[in-house]
Amino acid sequence: MGGFVHKGLSRIPDRALLLFSGLVYLFLYAPIAVLVFFSFNESRSTQVWSGFSLRWYGELLRDRSVLDAFYNSLIVGVTATAISTVIGTLAALALARHTFRGKSLADSVVYAATVMPEIVVGVSLLAFFVAVQFALGLTTIIIAHVAFTISFVTIVVRARLSGMDRSVEEAAMDLGANPVQTFLRVTLPMILPGVMAGALLAFTLSFDDFVITFFVSGVGSSTLPLKIYSMIKFGVSPVINALSTVVLAATLVFILAGGRIFSRGEE
Repeated sequence: MGGFVHKGLSRIPDRALLLFSGLVYLFLYAPIAVLVFFSFNESRSTQVWSGFSLRWYGELLRDRSVLDAFYNSLIVGVTATAISTVIGTLAALALARHTFRGKSLADSVVYAATVMPEIVVGVSLLAFFVAVQFALGLTTIIIAHVAFTISFVTIVVRARLSGMDRSVEEAAMDLGANPVQTFLRVTLPMILPGVMAGALLAFTLSFDDFVITFFVSGVGSSTLPLKIYSMIKFGVSPVINALSTVVLAATLVFILAGGRIFSRGEE
Protein backbone atom coordinates (compact mmCIF):
# COMPACT_ATOMS: atom_id res chain seq x y z
CA MET A 1 0.00 0.00 0.00
CA GLY A 2 2.84 2.38 0.95
CA GLY A 3 4.66 1.64 -2.29
CA PHE A 4 1.52 2.37 -4.32
CA VAL A 5 1.06 5.72 -2.55
CA HIS A 6 4.73 6.57 -3.07
CA LYS A 7 4.48 5.76 -6.79
CA GLY A 8 1.37 7.92 -7.09
CA LEU A 9 3.08 10.84 -5.37
CA SER A 10 6.15 10.49 -7.63
CA ARG A 11 3.94 11.03 -10.67
CA ILE A 12 2.59 14.35 -9.38
CA PRO A 13 5.63 16.44 -10.43
CA ASP A 14 5.49 14.94 -13.93
CA ARG A 15 1.80 15.75 -14.24
CA ALA A 16 2.36 19.25 -12.90
CA LEU A 17 5.17 19.80 -15.41
CA LEU A 18 2.95 18.50 -18.22
CA LEU A 19 0.12 20.82 -17.16
CA PHE A 20 2.47 23.80 -16.92
CA SER A 21 3.92 23.05 -20.37
CA GLY A 22 0.43 22.81 -21.81
CA LEU A 23 -0.52 26.20 -20.34
CA VAL A 24 2.64 27.78 -21.76
CA TYR A 25 1.92 26.42 -25.24
CA LEU A 26 -1.70 27.56 -24.94
CA PHE A 27 -0.54 31.06 -24.04
CA LEU A 28 1.83 31.15 -27.02
CA TYR A 29 -0.37 29.63 -29.70
CA ALA A 30 -3.91 30.60 -28.69
CA PRO A 31 -3.65 34.04 -30.40
CA ILE A 32 -2.47 32.36 -33.61
CA ALA A 33 -5.38 29.91 -33.44
CA VAL A 34 -7.81 32.80 -32.98
CA LEU A 35 -6.30 34.59 -35.98
CA VAL A 36 -6.70 31.52 -38.18
CA PHE A 37 -10.24 30.94 -36.88
CA PHE A 38 -11.45 34.47 -37.70
CA SER A 39 -9.88 34.39 -41.16
CA PHE A 40 -12.87 32.22 -42.08
CA ASN A 41 -15.39 34.59 -40.50
CA GLU A 42 -18.15 35.75 -42.83
CA SER A 43 -18.40 39.28 -41.42
CA ARG A 44 -15.71 41.94 -41.16
CA SER A 45 -15.70 41.69 -37.39
CA THR A 46 -12.62 40.11 -35.86
CA GLN A 47 -14.34 39.55 -32.53
CA VAL A 48 -17.79 38.12 -33.27
CA TRP A 49 -18.25 34.91 -35.28
CA SER A 50 -21.05 35.16 -37.82
CA GLY A 51 -20.52 32.09 -40.02
CA PHE A 52 -17.97 30.23 -42.12
CA SER A 53 -16.83 31.88 -45.35
CA LEU A 54 -13.85 32.03 -47.72
CA ARG A 55 -14.73 35.60 -48.64
CA TRP A 56 -11.55 37.17 -47.27
CA TYR A 57 -9.33 34.74 -49.11
CA GLY A 58 -11.05 35.88 -52.30
CA GLU A 59 -10.47 39.51 -51.31
CA LEU A 60 -6.84 38.64 -50.69
CA LEU A 61 -6.42 37.18 -54.18
CA ARG A 62 -7.92 40.33 -55.71
CA ASP A 63 -5.58 42.69 -53.84
CA ARG A 64 -2.87 43.56 -56.37
CA SER A 65 -0.55 45.18 -53.82
CA VAL A 66 -0.51 42.01 -51.72
CA LEU A 67 0.21 39.86 -54.76
CA ASP A 68 3.08 42.17 -55.75
CA ALA A 69 4.52 41.92 -52.23
CA PHE A 70 4.21 38.14 -52.36
CA TYR A 71 5.97 38.11 -55.74
CA ASN A 72 8.80 40.24 -54.31
CA SER A 73 9.14 37.91 -51.32
CA LEU A 74 9.28 34.93 -53.66
CA ILE A 75 12.00 36.52 -55.83
CA VAL A 76 14.06 37.48 -52.79
CA GLY A 77 13.58 34.11 -51.08
CA VAL A 78 14.46 31.95 -54.10
CA THR A 79 17.44 34.08 -55.17
CA ALA A 80 18.89 34.47 -51.67
CA THR A 81 18.41 30.75 -51.00
CA ALA A 82 20.19 29.71 -54.18
CA ILE A 83 23.18 31.96 -53.50
CA SER A 84 23.46 31.19 -49.78
CA THR A 85 23.12 27.44 -50.41
CA VAL A 86 26.03 27.38 -52.85
CA ILE A 87 28.29 29.59 -50.71
CA GLY A 88 27.24 27.93 -47.45
CA THR A 89 27.88 24.43 -48.80
CA LEU A 90 31.34 25.41 -50.03
CA ALA A 91 32.08 27.11 -46.70
CA ALA A 92 30.99 23.99 -44.82
CA LEU A 93 33.31 21.85 -46.96
CA ALA A 94 36.22 24.19 -46.30
CA LEU A 95 35.63 24.26 -42.54
CA ALA A 96 34.97 20.53 -42.20
CA ARG A 97 37.70 19.16 -44.49
CA HIS A 98 40.58 21.61 -44.44
CA THR A 99 42.91 23.26 -41.96
CA PHE A 100 43.98 26.80 -42.72
CA ARG A 101 45.10 29.95 -40.97
CA GLY A 102 42.15 31.80 -39.48
CA LYS A 103 39.88 28.75 -39.30
CA SER A 104 38.98 29.42 -35.66
CA LEU A 105 38.03 32.98 -36.56
CA ALA A 106 35.91 31.75 -39.48
CA ASP A 107 34.13 29.31 -37.15
CA SER A 108 33.42 32.11 -34.69
CA VAL A 109 32.07 34.38 -37.43
CA VAL A 110 29.73 31.67 -38.72
CA TYR A 111 28.20 30.99 -35.31
CA ALA A 112 28.15 34.66 -34.30
CA ALA A 113 26.03 35.49 -37.34
CA THR A 114 23.28 33.15 -36.13
CA VAL A 115 22.94 34.82 -32.71
CA MET A 116 23.55 38.44 -33.69
CA PRO A 117 20.41 40.61 -33.20
CA GLU A 118 18.67 41.28 -36.49
CA ILE A 119 18.34 44.99 -35.74
CA VAL A 120 22.14 45.24 -35.51
CA VAL A 121 22.52 43.45 -38.85
CA GLY A 122 19.87 45.64 -40.46
CA VAL A 123 21.35 48.92 -39.24
CA SER A 124 24.91 47.94 -40.19
CA LEU A 125 23.85 46.86 -43.68
CA LEU A 126 21.87 50.07 -44.16
CA ALA A 127 24.90 52.11 -43.14
CA PHE A 128 27.05 50.13 -45.57
CA PHE A 129 24.68 50.61 -48.51
CA VAL A 130 24.39 54.33 -47.79
CA ALA A 131 28.18 54.67 -47.51
CA VAL A 132 28.77 53.03 -50.90
CA GLN A 133 25.77 54.88 -52.39
CA PHE A 134 23.99 51.68 -53.37
CA ALA A 135 20.32 52.30 -54.18
CA LEU A 136 17.95 50.46 -51.86
CA GLY A 137 15.64 47.92 -53.50
CA LEU A 138 15.22 44.21 -54.13
CA THR A 139 18.95 43.85 -54.81
CA THR A 140 19.92 45.18 -51.37
CA ILE A 141 17.30 42.94 -49.75
CA ILE A 142 18.74 39.90 -51.53
CA ILE A 143 22.29 40.81 -50.48
CA ALA A 144 21.17 41.27 -46.87
CA HIS A 145 19.30 37.97 -46.82
CA VAL A 146 22.26 36.13 -48.30
CA ALA A 147 24.50 37.64 -45.63
CA PHE A 148 22.48 36.29 -42.70
CA THR A 149 21.32 32.96 -44.18
CA ILE A 150 24.76 31.70 -45.26
CA SER A 151 25.64 30.83 -41.66
CA PHE A 152 22.55 28.68 -41.19
CA VAL A 153 23.25 26.72 -44.38
CA THR A 154 26.89 26.29 -43.37
CA ILE A 155 26.01 24.91 -39.94
CA VAL A 156 23.43 22.43 -41.30
CA VAL A 157 25.66 21.15 -44.11
CA ARG A 158 28.67 20.93 -41.81
CA ALA A 159 26.69 18.81 -39.37
CA ARG A 160 25.94 16.42 -42.23
CA LEU A 161 29.59 16.33 -43.28
CA SER A 162 30.75 15.52 -39.75
CA GLY A 163 28.78 12.25 -39.83
CA MET A 164 29.92 11.22 -43.30
CA ASP A 165 32.34 8.36 -43.85
CA ARG A 166 35.32 9.81 -45.72
CA SER A 167 36.52 6.37 -46.80
CA VAL A 168 33.93 6.46 -49.59
CA GLU A 169 35.54 9.58 -51.04
CA GLU A 170 39.00 8.10 -50.66
CA ALA A 171 37.87 4.96 -52.48
CA ALA A 172 36.50 7.06 -55.35
CA MET A 173 39.80 8.93 -55.69
CA ASP A 174 41.76 5.66 -55.54
CA LEU A 175 39.68 4.47 -58.49
CA GLY A 176 40.78 7.45 -60.56
CA ALA A 177 38.22 10.18 -59.83
CA ASN A 178 39.58 13.71 -59.52
CA PRO A 179 38.42 16.03 -56.66
CA VAL A 180 35.65 17.62 -58.75
CA GLN A 181 34.28 14.26 -59.89
CA THR A 182 34.47 12.93 -56.34
CA PHE A 183 32.48 15.88 -55.05
CA LEU A 184 29.80 15.75 -57.76
CA ARG A 185 29.34 11.97 -57.85
CA VAL A 186 30.07 10.94 -54.25
CA THR A 187 30.15 13.77 -51.72
CA LEU A 188 27.22 15.85 -52.99
CA PRO A 189 24.73 12.95 -53.24
CA MET A 190 25.63 11.88 -49.70
CA ILE A 191 25.23 15.35 -48.18
CA LEU A 192 22.26 16.31 -50.36
CA PRO A 193 19.69 15.88 -47.54
CA GLY A 194 21.69 18.34 -45.44
CA VAL A 195 22.01 20.76 -48.35
CA MET A 196 18.26 20.60 -49.00
CA ALA A 197 17.48 21.10 -45.32
CA GLY A 198 19.78 24.11 -45.21
CA ALA A 199 18.18 25.54 -48.35
CA LEU A 200 14.67 25.14 -46.95
CA LEU A 201 15.73 26.77 -43.69
CA ALA A 202 17.32 29.66 -45.59
CA PHE A 203 14.19 30.16 -47.70
CA THR A 204 11.94 30.15 -44.64
CA LEU A 205 14.12 32.69 -42.83
CA SER A 206 14.32 34.90 -45.92
CA PHE A 207 10.63 34.73 -46.77
CA ASP A 208 9.53 35.59 -43.21
CA ASP A 209 12.17 38.20 -42.38
CA PHE A 210 10.91 41.64 -41.37
CA VAL A 211 13.52 43.48 -39.28
CA ILE A 212 16.47 43.34 -41.70
CA THR A 213 14.22 43.84 -44.72
CA PHE A 214 12.67 46.91 -43.10
CA PHE A 215 16.06 48.65 -43.03
CA VAL A 216 17.38 47.72 -46.48
CA SER A 217 14.21 47.93 -48.60
CA GLY A 218 13.52 50.83 -50.94
CA VAL A 219 10.55 52.31 -52.73
CA GLY A 220 8.55 49.69 -54.61
CA SER A 221 10.39 46.77 -53.03
CA SER A 222 7.95 45.91 -50.26
CA THR A 223 7.93 42.24 -49.30
CA LEU A 224 5.06 40.33 -47.75
CA PRO A 225 6.06 40.88 -44.09
CA LEU A 226 6.42 44.62 -44.76
CA LYS A 227 3.03 44.64 -46.48
CA ILE A 228 1.40 42.94 -43.51
CA TYR A 229 2.95 45.49 -41.18
CA SER A 230 1.66 48.41 -43.27
CA MET A 231 -1.84 46.89 -43.37
CA ILE A 232 -1.92 46.45 -39.59
CA LYS A 233 -1.41 50.20 -39.16
CA PHE A 234 -4.99 50.71 -40.36
CA GLY A 235 -6.40 48.08 -38.01
CA VAL A 236 -6.71 44.32 -38.05
CA SER A 237 -9.03 43.17 -40.83
CA PRO A 238 -10.07 39.69 -41.96
CA VAL A 239 -7.85 40.14 -45.04
CA ILE A 240 -4.83 40.40 -42.74
CA ASN A 241 -6.03 37.28 -40.92
CA ALA A 242 -6.31 35.42 -44.23
CA LEU A 243 -2.90 36.61 -45.37
CA SER A 244 -1.29 35.67 -42.06
CA THR A 245 -2.91 32.23 -42.23
CA VAL A 246 -1.50 31.62 -45.71
CA VAL A 247 2.00 32.72 -44.61
CA LEU A 248 1.75 30.57 -41.49
CA ALA A 249 0.72 27.51 -43.48
CA ALA A 250 3.51 28.02 -46.02
CA THR A 251 6.09 28.47 -43.27
CA LEU A 252 4.98 25.33 -41.45
CA VAL A 253 5.16 23.31 -44.66
CA PHE A 254 8.74 24.43 -45.35
CA ILE A 255 9.86 23.90 -41.75
CA LEU A 256 8.36 20.41 -41.59
CA ALA A 257 9.80 19.50 -44.98
CA GLY A 258 13.24 20.77 -43.97
CA GLY A 259 13.13 18.90 -40.66
CA ARG A 260 12.07 15.70 -42.37
CA ILE A 261 14.82 15.93 -44.99
CA PHE A 262 17.41 16.69 -42.32
CA SER A 263 16.27 13.77 -40.13
CA ARG A 264 16.55 11.43 -43.10
CA GLY A 265 20.06 12.70 -43.70
CA GLU A 266 20.99 11.86 -40.11
CA GLU A 267 19.75 8.24 -40.41
